[in-house]
Parts: sequence; structure tokens; C-alpha cells
Amino acid sequence: MDWCVRARKVALKSIEARGLASSMEDLIKVKKKKKKGKKKLEKIKKKNKVTDDDLDFDLEDDMKMDDIMGSGNGYDMNDLRRTVSMMAGGMFEEKREKTIEEFVHRLSQFSGPSNRRKEINLNKDIVDAQTAQEVLEVIAEMITAVGKGLSPSPLSPLNIATALHRIAKNMEKVSMMTTHRLAFTRQREMSMLVAIAMTALPECSAQGISNIAWALSKIGGELLYLSEMDRVAEVALTKVGEFNSQNVANVAGAFASMQHSAPDLFSELAKRASDIVHTFQEQELAQVLWAFASLYEPADPLLESLDNAFKDATQFTCCLNKALSNCNENGGVKSSGDADSEGSLSSPVLSFNRDQLGNIAWSYAVLGQMDRIFFSDIWKTISRFEEQRISEQYREDIMFASQVHLVNQCLKLEHPHLQLALSSVLEEKIASAGKTKRFNQKVTSSFQKEVARLLVSTGLNWIREYAVDGYTVDAVLVDKKVAFEIDGPTHFSRNTGVPLGHTMLKRRYIAAAGWNVVSLSHQEWEELQGSFEQLDYLRVILKDYIGGEGSSNIAETLKMDAV
Repeated sequence: MDWCVRARKVALKSIEARGLASSMEDLIKVKKKKKKGKKKLEKIKKKNKVTDDDLDFDLEDDMKMDDIMGSGNGYDMNDLRRTVSMMAGGMFEEKREKTIEEFVHRLSQFSGPSNRRKEINLNKDIVDAQTAQEVLEVIAEMITAVGKGLSPSPLSPLNIATALHRIAKNMEKVSMMTTHRLAFTRQREMSMLVAIAMTALPECSAQGISNIAWALSKIGGELLYLSEMDRVAEVALTKVGEFNSQNVANVAGAFASMQHSAPDLFSELAKRASDIVHTFQEQELAQVLWAFASLYEPADPLLESLDNAFKDATQFTCCLNKALSNCNENGGVKSSGDADSEGSLSSPVLSFNRDQLGNIAWSYAVLGQMDRIFFSDIWKTISRFEEQRISEQYREDIMFASQVHLVNQCLKLEHPHLQLALSSVLEEKIASAGKTKRFNQKVTSSFQKEVARLLVSTGLNWIREYAVDGYTVDAVLVDKKVAFEIDGPTHFSRNTGVPLGHTMLKRRYIAAAGWNVVSLSHQEWEELQGSFEQLDYLRVILKDYIGGEGSSNIAETLKMDAV
């Protein structure tokens, strides 16, 4: 900035005026001498039997995640080679190029001869490790051994997938905080493990791909592993035909929890889920439907199969307990091929718990598929919870009540002809719990505050935080029925920028309630330079609704800013 430049010039003039320039040069020379001394120590260390085969990963500078996340989707030998080089802080010289090439080749060699016993022993060590850090230490030790010549490498695709899975599992076991997880991912060894996993993906089984996707979602959340998830989607697409119900659920759930869109993959997942619909357990089915709804991906083949497989309300049972094992001894769907006590074939039966029913109902509402048979039976099953106590003291109760309240409002507004709205008693109970702010405190971002300030300058009677049934609209013009939504990053897919399911449901519902919905995304706002462009942009997107009065007010504000 200008003031920084001026301050620097003043400081330099002051140093020269006081005759301290030579002293400053001496200080700089001292630092250079220290560096030379350090180089001499390094030369001495090199003489002490440090061979070309020794790869030192114990460096002083932390490796950042950005260093291994390339701009492309593909991972090949060159990607791994660059990662290995960066792990060593760029200290490899020409005389060590051969060693590097051999090391990269060993780490990426997933076919050919193998030592089954070593692979089994490594797998056992990974599984026996009690913490995420212990798992990482086991892998780091093996990477070093491979670098020093251990061949064949026990780092098989199975062991790599298992290591990531166990790291995530151990993090979940101790409920590791997000900040601690992110700090964990910045470790050099963890960066190396993820890089190797990306190289190994094509050699992984369907279960291995599922484990890696699930692990990355738990470790990095929606903040990390952007290019890695693109890579997972690319490889998973080639092996969808081998996925079982658990694989479909875990992969779909991983992408949804990371808010990472993958349209091509989800299209194939919907077809695969449709083909094996009878094999899904209740939790898996609820997770798959939630994932498709969260990313707002069409799931017509799956929804059609569910309608065909479950046509009778007697095929649904509800479980008040959270553990499904208490409701269904088999822990899943009873196949239509199973025989009952009389030896005849029976229809499949689903035993859902309350939260699963809430997730499924919400998913159908988001996808706009509430006129389907499966949803009708799910909704009737939810109605049986009328006698269950719903408390405003527990987060799980509030989440369930919020979902059911929104779905019930959608039914009344968009599908009154279905006559599926809850009874008045249950509706009142659900609405009371769903509207509580105990676990849903709204936080106003700086982005929202900035836009709201400029809206006020339009001179129109904007009302902020206006309630429309179960939703809160950022700003409205009541007389003109304009609902203005200020959507931050959480409303969009992190890689494509398309609106997520919950955002689409809100827009659709508010529009159905008779409002003209105008949305402003953070991506659009960030491209504007200064309040002049911002106000002009507001005038453009609002011109169809605010008329001449609002446009003239904005124009007047623009003139004042220009002056």
C-alpha cells in the first residue's frame, strides 16, 4: 500500500542520515555467515556415511496441502514424483535423481511380485494402532523402509485404503475437533499417504475406493481434498458396476458431506442403486437419498425402483430406539426371496428409526418427489410418532422436528391434493419444536451486512430477517412481495458453484408462497469492484420488481458516491 511504501522510504532515509547504513550491512553479513556455517555442518554430516539411498523426510518446514493438490484431476507418476521431491523440501540434487526415480517407482508399483506375509503384517499393525497418529507413524516407517530399498513394497492398495480408513475411524472415535484434523492433514507423512492413495486408486477394489472416499470426507470435511475428490469420482465412475449397497452409500455420502458435486458419478450411482435396491439396509438407503438431495442430483431410477419394490404400507415399520438392531434382527431389508415360517415368499420389510424417516422425507421434499408411493408410505409411518415425546432440549429432536415441519409445509402448499398433512395435534407439536432457536442461532456474515447496508441506501422499505413459515428471508419488500436472498458459500457446491439442495428447496418454497425470489450469490458479489459497481448490480437484478422509484433512488445514490 502507498503508506507502507512511504514509511519504508522514510525509514531508509533516517538510517542513512544517522550513518547507520554500514551497521545494517554488517547485520546482513552476520546472517550470511550463519548460513555458510550451516552449510559447512551439512557437508560434515554428508561425510558421515549419508548415502544416496537414504531419503530424509525429517525436515524443518511444514508441508502445506496446496503443494500436493494439483490443478488437474489426474494423478500419475509425475504427480507422485513431484510430491516426493517436495516432501524433501526440494533438496534432491542431480546426483540423487536416480535414487528418486527408484523410490517413486517403488511407491507406485502396485502390480507384479508381492510379499503376502509382509502385507498381512503391515495390515495388522495398521488395524492394531489405537490412534490416528499411531497409524500414520506405521505408514511413515514403511514409506521410509521402501525408500531405503525394501522390495517388494507392502504398501498395497488394500493397506493404503485401510490406513486412511483407520485414521478417519480413530479421529471419529475421539471426536477430534476440526482444527486438530486440519493440523493433522498438514503433516508431511499424511500428505504423502494421500498422494500415494491417489496413485493407487485405479488398483483399488470397490471397497477400497469406498473407504478412501469416506476417509477423505471425515478427515478433510468440506475444506480440503478438492482435486482428490475429482480423482475419486473419475476412478469410481469406472467401477460403479462393482459397488454393493454399502459402497454406494459411503461414496455418495462422502461427496455430499464435502459439498462436492459429481453429476456423472451420481447418475451412475442412481442406476446402480436401482439395480440392487433390495440389498440396501435402512441406514444406507437413508444416506443415499440424503446425499442425492443434498447435492440436488436427480435420482429418478432409484426412486422408481423404490416405488416398485415397496408398494404396501405394511412393508414399513418404525423403531423408536436409535439402534436398528433392536427393531430388525437381520439389521437390514428382508429380501423378497426370503421365505416366511410357512415357506412362502414374503415382501421386503424396512425398519426405520425416527431420524432416518426424517432424512428420507426431507430428501423427497428437496427433490420435489412427494407424490411418489414410497414417500407416501414413509410419511404415514412418521405420523405414527404422534405419541412420542419431542423435546426442545435435545438437538436430535429439533433436527427431526425441523425437517418434518418443512416437509409438512411443502405438502400443504405444493401438494394439498395428496391430503397427507399431519394431524393438527402432531403438527402443532412438530411446529413448536421445529421453530425453536435453541440449536439454530442465525449468524449474520459480513457479506450479508454489507449487502444489507447498500439495500438501505436504495431508500426502499426493506425488512430484514423476515419469517415465511419455516424459513427466514434475509430481506423483503412486503408491499412488492420481493424476497431477497443473500447466499454465502454454504449455499453452493464447492467445486461447481451450483446451488445445493437445501437452497433450492427454500427458493422453491418461498416462490410457491407467492414471493418473487431474487438471490445474490457471494461469487457474483466478489467480482464487483467497490460500492459503485455493487449498487449498480443491485439495480440491475431488482429492476423488474422495484419499479421507477427504487431505480431512481439507487441512481441518486450512485451519483452521490461518484461525487
